[in-house]
Amino acid sequence: MSQQVATRLDKQMLIGGEWVDADERTDVIHPYDGEVVGSIPKASERQVIEAIDAAEAAFEAAELSAYQRYELLSETARQLEDRADEVARILTSEQGKPLSEAKGEVDRGIQTLDLSAEQAKRMFGEYVPMDAQKGFAKDHCFTQREPLGVVAAITPFNFPLNLMAHKVGPAIAAGNAVVGKPASNTPLTSIALFECLNDAAEEIDADVPDGLFNLVTGSGSTVGDTILEHDAVEAISFTGSTGVGKHLADNSGMKEMTLELGGNDPTIVWEDTDIEQAAEQVVGGACSNAGQVCNSVERVLVHENVEDELVDALVDAAEDLTVGDPFEDDTDVASMVDDDQFETVVDIFEDTVDAGATVESGGNYGGDLGDRVFEPTVLSGVTPEMRAAKEETFGPLVPVITVSDFDDAIEEANNTEYGLEAGLFTQDIDRAKRAADEIEAGGVNINTVSGFRADHMPYGGFKDSGVGKEGIKYAVEHFSRAKLVGFHDGFTDA
Repeated sequence: MSQQVATRLDKQMLIGGEWVDADERTDVIHPYDGEVVGSIPKASERQVIEAIDAAEAAFEAAELSAYQRYELLSETARQLEDRADEVARILTSEQGKPLSEAKGEVDRGIQTLDLSAEQAKRMFGEYVPMDAQKGFAKDHCFTQREPLGVVAAITPFNFPLNLMAHKVGPAIAAGNAVVGKPASNTPLTSIALFECLNDAAEEIDADVPDGLFNLVTGSGSTVGDTILEHDAVEAISFTGSTGVGKHLADNSGMKEMTLELGGNDPTIVWEDTDIEQAAEQVVGGACSNAGQVCNSVERVLVHENVEDELVDALVDAAEDLTVGDPFEDDTDVASMVDDDQFETVVDIFEDTVDAGATVESGGNYGGDLGDRVFEPTVLSGVTPEMRAAKEETFGPLVPVITVSDFDDAIEEANNTEYGLEAGLFTQDIDRAKRAADEIEAGGVNINTVSGFRADHMPYGGFKDSGVGKEGIKYAVEHFSRAKLVGFHDGFTDA
């Protein structure tokens, strides 16, 4: 049995400043051994409406200055910092990622909150000269940014702390109220974040109205549909599947939408790079969090001249990873979050091998490894029509596709309905510039993998990978609107 958190966590929802239960509850399962680690309420439609109404009332009542919003978020970061080890263990218990990765996510969550706190003090407008247009006087006009109102924050299972912080932090920094909805299989970490918010509100010297931040748990369809239908919700920030994202976009009306969706991200390894170092980064980028990362390395495109050398290096890097109990210090790859996710990866892997791909290393799953464990697997001989190349795998597969020239590499990189991130390893500046200009993705990373992300950078994809940008400054822009204020000549001589 895995070393789970010391105490079972049976938690409640936060609505209007009160922790409340529901008529039904659902268990939270530790992915590695299937043990129950806690439970959460399944919110009813009525409770979701109550949370949104509470957020609307709090937004209308709130008179927090920019500095007070800074204090609230900064103190939340300190509360989380004080609970860092505890929250990391909760995260591993419900999500299954290695404890070392969970600790890294908690640290990033703290930084995301601190960055959001600082951004609360940077809600700048700009001066707009009217006399720039012929026939207009030199009137004084400027823009000011104002909050939207109620922001709904809907997050997935793979980064349950930092992705919620990426939505809640900027939303509060911009002056909004929030209703959060975490994934049903990883809600406990988000609840811990909202506990930190609640404690921070009591610590700072400011009148933080009850309901400024709310958290509802349970069915995604119940919560999501209610959020879509409620007129008080002005913005939805969603991270998750492309299918659900399209449903939200199609039914959101005039709500502001930020959608961070799926990816089938390519990383190109060219013959003029350090193959061994590139391979280490590629395997890390494909297998971190058991491959359950939106911008993980999904396809490796390599020049035919160095294919064999790269495959050998990928095998060495993959076999260096330790697979096992996520609470063990040396574990690099542990379980996938649930049976559905695990079985999807198994199906994609088996179909790809049946189509002719070669297993160079790995290929084992389940059994003695663990019910939801899939070991890092390098596949060669992958062609663009195989499932591991066409679909978002969300598992620790490293499919290698051979190309003959850089035109083919660019074409294949763009041969996807997605466009989240891309990577390229090369020492040629002209080749790097071509990739930056021609790859259809929200980010192109030179000499690192597609999986690169810093929390303050703009992050969001093209095509079916979504709309809008996360990253603190850019999220604040999505969660606020610009108003033009103009001062023109009056009508008296006084």
